[in-house]
Amino acid sequence: MDIFLLCVYLPLVTVAWGQYSDYYYGPYNYGDNDEWVNVYRQGFNFQCPHGQVIVAVRSVFSKKEGSDRLWNYACMPASQSLGEPTECWWEEINRAGTEWYQTCSNNGLVAGFQSQYFPSVLDREWQFYCCRYSRRCPYSCWLTTEYPGHYGEDMDMMMYTYDYYIRGATTTFSAVHR
Repeated sequence: MDIFLLCVYLPLVTVAWGQYSDYYYGPYNYGDNDEWVNVYRQGFNFQCPHGQVIVAVRSVFSKKEGSDRLWNYACMPASQSLGEPTECWWEEINRAGTEWYQTCSNNGLVAGFQSQYFPSVLDREWQFYCCRYSRRCPYSCWLTTEYPGHYGEDMDMMMYTYDYYIRGATTTFSAVHR
C-alpha cells in the first residue's frame, strides 16, 4: 500500500515543486496584524504608490461591529511589459445595500479602493481607483474562486503569479443577513 501511495503522490509533488519556481512574489507585507486600512464602521481611502497595483486583499468580518469588515491590501509594481501608467481615475461608486459587479473600464487595473460605511443598511459603498498602462494588458478575465463562501468568513486572496491582476470585483447583498 505504501508503494501505491508513493506512486500516486510523487508525480503530484514533482508538479507542485516544478510550479514553485513560477511564483514571483514572496510573502506579502501587510504590516502588523493590527494595521488595517480602516476601523469598523469608518470610511477609508487606500491607493498603491504610482506604478503599483493591488495584488492581495485581506479582510475579517465582525457581526458585533455592525456586520462590517476590516480591510488590508498589498501592492506590487506592475510588470514592466505593461509599460508606464498613462492615466489613473476613480470609477463610479457602487452603492451600499445593493448587489454589484464592476471591472475597471478602459483596460484598467485596480490600484486602490475607497469605501464608506452606512449604518442604516449595515453595508459599504465602494469606489475603485484604476490605472491604465501604456501597453495593453493581455488577459482573459474570470472571477476567482478565492472568495468567502459565506458572508461572515475571513478572506485572504493573493495573486501568486506575475502578470495576474485584479481588474474588478463583485458582491452580494442580503437584506436578511446585512
